[in-house]
Amino acid sequence: MSPTSTDAVKSSLGEAGAQLKQAARDAGTAFKGAAGAAGDELRLGKAHVKSDLADSALAGIAAAEQAGTAASEQVDVLMDKGRDLIASAAELVRERPLASFGTAFAAGFIIAKLARGGGK
Repeated sequence: MSPTSTDAVKSSLGEAGAQLKQAARDAGTAFKGAAGAAGDELRLGKAHVKSDLADSALAGIAAAEQAGTAASEQVDVLMDKGRDLIASAAELVRERPLASFGTAFAAGFIIAKLARGGGK
């Protein structure tokens, strides 16, 4: 079974979270090391943090793109279901036009009564 766009979004968001965790760990390591080490360690830690944050941003962008694809797929599915429903209704009207007209008339009558406030 091939992964869906939703699975890809979940995967990318998980990766983004992992990258943010790593960025936090690298930041902590950099600050701890800076107290006892020279400025070179701080610069290296800063580079790691920037790299991890950039990776996180890229993973977040990928997740957003995949979320758009997943949403588009869901809209397509809903549109197909709507078309099927309309086709079924049209077929029913063709098969039983009198019953369809009667049902539509009764529904309209009830809606009109409700809109006027019941039985007034």
